Amino acid sequence: MNSFGRIFKVTIFGESHGESVGLNIDGCPAGLPLTVEDFLVDIERRKGGTQKGTTPRKEDDLPIFKSGVFNNKTTGAPLTILFENKNTRSGDYEKQRAVPRPGHADFVAHQKFGGNEDYRGGGHFSGRLTVALVAAGVIAKKLLGSATVTANILEIGGEKDLEKGLQNAIDHKDSIGGIVECRVNGLPAGLGEPFFDSAESLLSHAVFAIPAIRGIEFGTGFAAARMYGSEHNDAIEDMTGKTRTNHAGGIVGGITNGNEIVFRIAVKPTSSTPKDQQTLNWESGEIENFSVKGRHDLCIALRVPVVLEAVTAMVLADLLLLEQRIKRLI
Repeated sequence: MNSFGRIFKVTIFGESHGESVGLNIDGCPAGLPLTVEDFLVDIERRKGGTQKGTTPRKEDDLPIFKSGVFNNKTTGAPLTILFENKNTRSGDYEKQRAVPRPGHADFVAHQKFGGNEDYRGGGHFSGRLTVALVAAGVIAKKLLGSATVTANILEIGGEKDLEKGLQNAIDHKDSIGGIVECRVNGLPAGLGEPFFDSAESLLSHAVFAIPAIRGIEFGTGFAAARMYGSEHNDAIEDMTGKTRTNHAGGIVGGITNGNEIVFRIAVKPTSSTPKDQQTLNWESGEIENFSVKGRHDLCIALRVPVVLEAVTAMVLADLLLLEQRIKRLI
């Protein structure tokens, strides 16, 4: 439900307009140096309000350690971190309580939880909870050692000129989607299992926990369907597993092959858009026009790269712990 991982097990909790959001990590090795300063760079990358096209909502997002850290090192006990919600404007959501936003979880949350859900700002379904994922990623990246995880936006609204794609959405007074690519270097061969626990399966599982993700492809991805086998196969050059090409994206048979892991994700447009739309009013039973007000991202993809890095690092840290490539005592 809200937990992921087998040894490095991450649980996230909280709501967009509740007192706080946070995470608990069970299985984090003991002795890992950890301070507030470790989180600042990635937390800042995730924030809205600092770049064109993102929500003006600003939060300090300084991590509050509640358990699992002593003398600036992890203790091996469950690690709990909170991020306070201080800059909320819940009144923005009162008037749209009965009119669920198309493309958002408002309607399905209402159906699943019988109207008991916290609807303010999307509640537990909000992108606000990605701050908890980023925090887990900060810790996971430290565990990866020399292995690196980097993600970058490739295009916005089909435009490789990101500024142009963003401006198109601004001119249309609408939201827009994008494509983000992730690359991982420095991993050993042998991570992952055949079939259900393949490296791609686990990465995909974690990636789809990021709100607004619509698709994923590894290596050549869907373009492989238009290639010949002799063209797509990656020729092995030496006993390290180095290949001449990397159409597989660094994973073969569900197992890492020692080459660079490469995958891309599709990020949908923000469902909360100022453009006039129609939706059902579940109190009146009528279809009505409405426009979403409040503070929302014009392009969620702008804030996704650091979140993508985080969930990727979470998966890889867990796989490395399972293979005993990371010690339980640092």
